[in-house]
This record gives sequence, structure tokens and C-alpha cells, in this order.
Amino acid sequence: MTSKLKNKKCAPCNGEVEAMPKAKAEELLQELAKDWTLSDDGTMLSKDFKFKGFYKTMAFVNSVAWIANQQVHHPDLEVGYGHCLVNYTTHEIDGLSINDFICAAKIDALLEK
Repeated sequence: MTSKLKNKKCAPCNGEVEAMPKAKAEELLQELAKDWTLSDDGTMLSKDFKFKGFYKTMAFVNSVAWIANQQVHHPDLEVGYGHCLVNYTTHEIDGLSINDFICAAKIDALLEK
């Protein structure tokens, strides 16, 4: 799936915007690759990526770190052998912003074939 979100750039978030309503997050979720999920309260976007082996997992983690630094929007990562759980939330607003979905789409683009 190709999303227009991957071509956008994150805007700095200084806490002056409202957290995204869950209904809007559910709408944007449809623009991402499968297996991204929202938390029950709609404040976190998550996906557990699976890989064969540690090296491929770490290559993915480094790519996600590069995206995060380019966009100045950083996920929480849980890394283990063969998987990386990516959790996005905008900490300054205690919920989701468009930045979370932009970064998720950029991560999806890493794995497009």
C-alpha cells in the first residue's frame, strides 16, 4: 500500500495542539500497511515487525532511528531477536498527532516491494 503520508514532513510539536480524536486516528490507520494497531484509548499507534535473525532486525532498527532523527519525531522501540515493536505517541500532547502517522508511513515504505 502506498500512502501519501510518506511524502509529508513532520511539523514540530510544542504541545500547543490537541491530541488527535480516536475517529481521526482510525481513519488515518487505513492509509498504513496492515498490522498497525491503535491502543484502546486511541493514544498509541503500534506494530510488531518480524525478521529472520538479529542482523536484519538491527538493520531495521537503524533505519527507523534514521527516519526518527530526520523527522525529529521518535518512537519507543522494543527490540528482541527477530522482532522490533514500534510504538508511536506524541508525548507532548499525551496522544496521537499527524506526525505519528507520517513516521509510520515512512517505516512502511522501508519494507515496500
